[in-house]
Amino acid sequence: MANETTPPTSNQANADSASEQDLNKAKTSRQTRLSPIWVVPIVAIAIGLWLVYDNYSSRGTQVTLTMDNAEGIEAGNTLIRSRNVEIGRVQSVRLSDDLSHAVLTARIQPEVEDMLREDSRFWVVKPRIGREGISGLGTVLSGAYIQLEPGTEEAPRREFPVSDIPPVAPAGQAGLRLSLTSQLGNSLRVGDPVSYQGYTVGRIEENSFEPDSRTMQHQVFIEEPYTDLVTDSTRFWTSSGIDFRLGADGVRVNVESIEALLGGGVTFGVPEDLPMGQPVEANTRFTLYADEDAAREGTFNRYLEYVLLVDETVRGLSKGAPVEFRGVRMGTVAAVPWNFTAPQPDSRARFAIPVLIRIEPQRLGIENSDINLEEWQARFERMFGLGLRASLKSGNLLTGALFVDLNFQRDLAGEYVAERFSERDVFPTVAGGFAQIQAQVTDLLEKLNSLEVEPLLAGLDRNLQASEGVLNEVREVSASLNQLLNDPETQAIGGNLNGTLEELRSTLEGLSPSSPAYQELTTAIERLDRLMRDLQPLTRTLNDNPRALLFDNLDAQDPIPRAPRD
Repeated sequence: MANETTPPTSNQANADSASEQDLNKAKTSRQTRLSPIWVVPIVAIAIGLWLVYDNYSSRGTQVTLTMDNAEGIEAGNTLIRSRNVEIGRVQSVRLSDDLSHAVLTARIQPEVEDMLREDSRFWVVKPRIGREGISGLGTVLSGAYIQLEPGTEEAPRREFPVSDIPPVAPAGQAGLRLSLTSQLGNSLRVGDPVSYQGYTVGRIEENSFEPDSRTMQHQVFIEEPYTDLVTDSTRFWTSSGIDFRLGADGVRVNVESIEALLGGGVTFGVPEDLPMGQPVEANTRFTLYADEDAAREGTFNRYLEYVLLVDETVRGLSKGAPVEFRGVRMGTVAAVPWNFTAPQPDSRARFAIPVLIRIEPQRLGIENSDINLEEWQARFERMFGLGLRASLKSGNLLTGALFVDLNFQRDLAGEYVAERFSERDVFPTVAGGFAQIQAQVTDLLEKLNSLEVEPLLAGLDRNLQASEGVLNEVREVSASLNQLLNDPETQAIGGNLNGTLEELRSTLEGLSPSSPAYQELTTAIERLDRLMRDLQPLTRTLNDNPRALLFDNLDAQDPIPRAPRD
């Protein structure tokens, strides 16, 4: 049959089975997008990386701090602050490799990393009790912390020393830093005040001792606007708070501020004899004197040196005593005694005490540029020939302090002989003060010894005998007077005198205005007065024409005498 299905052959059967197997195999294809299942681990990894970065970045900048003593510092607890704001924390505390100090590792917050400059400073804040008062009480409960003061320089820094005390002046504060050199073993400390006329204008920042030069070095900071007060003529000296002196110039008491009284400090100023000078640069070196007088003496750097060869005692004369000319100071005693073992001049008859003095023309208000020491020396040589001499006089009777007085002795003019002692000119001297009194007493005793005492005693004996005779006569006169006074008749004189006085009183009472005799006398006087008034016309007429007493008619002519009869 044509339409009857033909049974498959073996090849065809194999082909069909192969095609069925191909249909049952899985076919692989390339994925075009990420499967959502991977989002979770990727996000977790990103968060982890961010946390690691955040943790690393939040750790901040690592700095290394060094301290002599890590007292009060705890790793993980001690904070680092600036203006009382936390900016970091100490991570670890360990000893240095040489065991000489402590090394601290700390982390500073990244946002304040710019504060770590070359001149940044760290110090420990903890409770302190000092001259300035009590500070750091807030750390009693919270513990000590480290304070950071930002620097102003551009260069960064990661290693810093940590100080035990706060800095005196903040970094970047306007001011002037100076260096003071002193040979004093004073007790100045960091933070002590630097004052000008009693007003604090700065502080001491650092103290150090240099063994090579054996001097103390002090660094001071003068605040603005007081830096203009420091010039090249300025002198610095220590202030002990109270200065009490009893010397040749008398008693002096000087009291500084209360802060200086408690802890001392440094004072500066320009001596009156010097000009104000020019401003100085930073780190200029000055000398620190012991007191104001020593600072003033340091300004007189142009002087002449002379030696006094004193034959009397120098007890009471000390170094620094004034040398005066008629009350005006013009020098200073430099040493007592000076070069004691040097040979004496041949012109000296006995051993004298050498005293070194300085004649300082600057004390007279003369500028350095106007001082010619050779001219001054020649001037003094001329005055020596005119009788200028030095003597020791008492400046204070209570202490016995002496000073050197210069004055002219006119009786010694022309008697000067130049001398040298240990390569110094000798200033001629005369005895003064108590030595003059002693010499006068000695002269008086010599005069008394030269007097002839025996004739004086004989004359005195005669005078005493004559005086004794006079006394005997006076005694006899006194006895006669006593006998006269004891006579009864002499004693009766008083009673008679009293009677006479009584009679006189009675007589005077009779002449009183109320007595008849007084009234009669008054009446007689009145009558006499009337009589005198009546006689006044007659008296006036007689004065005008005396002949009216003989002739009645005043107008008649004088009679003519007749001729005699025959």
